[in-house]
Amino acid sequence: MAGKKKNKKREDFIEDIDDFEDISDLDDIEETVREIYDDGRSVKGGPGDKRDRKKCQRRRKGGAGKAVLISLGIVTALLAASYFGVAMYFNSHFMFDTKINGVDFSLKDVSEVESYLKKQVSDYTLTLEESDGSREVIKGADIDIEFTSGERLRQLAEGQQKLLWVKSLWEPTEIEAKVGVKYDADKLNAVIEDLKCMDAKKQKSSKNAYPAFKDGKFEVVPEVIGTKIDEEKFRAAVTKTIDGFQSSVNLREEDCYILPKYTSESKEVAEAAEKMNSYLGAEITYDFGSEKEAVDSAVISEWIKINKKKMKVSFNTDEVKEYIKDLAGKYDTRYKAKKFTTADGDTVTVEGGSYGWQINQDAEYEQLTKDIKKAQVITREPKYTSKAASHDGAGVGNTYAEVDLTDQHMYFIKNGKVVLETDIVTGNPNKGNATPQGVYTLSYKTRNATLRGEKKANGEYSYETPVKYWMPFNGGIGFHDATWQPTFGGDRYKSHGSHGCVNMPEEKAAKLYDLISAGIPVVCHY
Repeated sequence: MAGKKKNKKREDFIEDIDDFEDISDLDDIEETVREIYDDGRSVKGGPGDKRDRKKCQRRRKGGAGKAVLISLGIVTALLAASYFGVAMYFNSHFMFDTKINGVDFSLKDVSEVESYLKKQVSDYTLTLEESDGSREVIKGADIDIEFTSGERLRQLAEGQQKLLWVKSLWEPTEIEAKVGVKYDADKLNAVIEDLKCMDAKKQKSSKNAYPAFKDGKFEVVPEVIGTKIDEEKFRAAVTKTIDGFQSSVNLREEDCYILPKYTSESKEVAEAAEKMNSYLGAEITYDFGSEKEAVDSAVISEWIKINKKKMKVSFNTDEVKEYIKDLAGKYDTRYKAKKFTTADGDTVTVEGGSYGWQINQDAEYEQLTKDIKKAQVITREPKYTSKAASHDGAGVGNTYAEVDLTDQHMYFIKNGKVVLETDIVTGNPNKGNATPQGVYTLSYKTRNATLRGEKKANGEYSYETPVKYWMPFNGGIGFHDATWQPTFGGDRYKSHGSHGCVNMPEEKAAKLYDLISAGIPVVCHY
């Protein structure tokens, strides 16, 4: 009967545990534990019975082990009951470290939260924290705000993960919800329309982050958050804040502004800065003989531009071309007057002629921008349309032909020395055929040519003159032998001058033919 009684107590204990609904049931647990423990100590017979004593000893040993197991079970049951009792408590109370719409309601029940909200609603104000540091206020009285009790708070409490309540001891809970307030939406819209931050005339647009040159390299200038409102997001943020009965809203944190497309964290901005800095590694040195011009990082930085809307890197075409144009203005000599030192040692100014340096500006623009993009470090000449032998003086170098139109004398200078000279006859100025001054280059040379004048209507030429040595340098004007001239030099050119060519004695023309070649400069001066 004792065994049956003990088993019955165990069954009753299990049923009691199943029936626990709140923490007050612990008294029942304690009473049942005592009954089970006491019942476990009961044995048969008296102390004088040896057999009973042996049985009793065996029972005591077995009973002690059973008592330990029972005790452990009881402790476990007590702990479980306590845990589930606390869970039941959070059916109507908010758990540890719980904030609703930013307000701490830890361990508060629904009625306490409602009571707090009722007290706060009478003097409710919403502070708008704007990006420029200014603040504006929306007063609850202006929008007829009032508290309304409802099921939302109770639903929030019941919806907590009660069985995991212990986690709330170290994990804060943040709840954002529309709770317990109503207001006049039309009045709210009217208040919003009157806010200073909604005045379009005073709003400032946001500015993108972008790379800018500073201290020798391109660095990212941070974006600027303006005050231009995204009206849809702004209204939504204000409504959500009031519905949540919160006291302030940060317009920037709520993305109420029309933000810049690119920030300092944008991949496109970083890539643009990297690309621009790579161009700064280029250094192009122009070789103008004794003069040099360098395009280095300081110059390049002025040309590299960034499209802040599309974050595209490019060169300022106008500025680069202007730089090349300035180079041409400084170093081009073609079609410009030139200072020339004659074989006699005099210095004269020579105007005219197509000889000289001329930069091909379009081709050089293409080459220069290409070199910069490849970060080239080189020394080179610009791209030229026309080149000369030297950048010094008239640019003719130390091998050239000189025609003195005043003294009617010509020289051929080779490697800086006069190797040929002779009297000549040039064009007749009195017939409009004066040999033009200027610096030219020999076009070509040929033997046994026939020189012809203008073609007449009847198909004949105004003159046809065969020569043995023909060396043109200015269109139809050139050096050639003139066996019909009995004398050379002096003033003969004024009365018996040529049509513009330089007439020479045959033997001198032959020697010049051997010395000169295409491309060698020819200087005609007075």
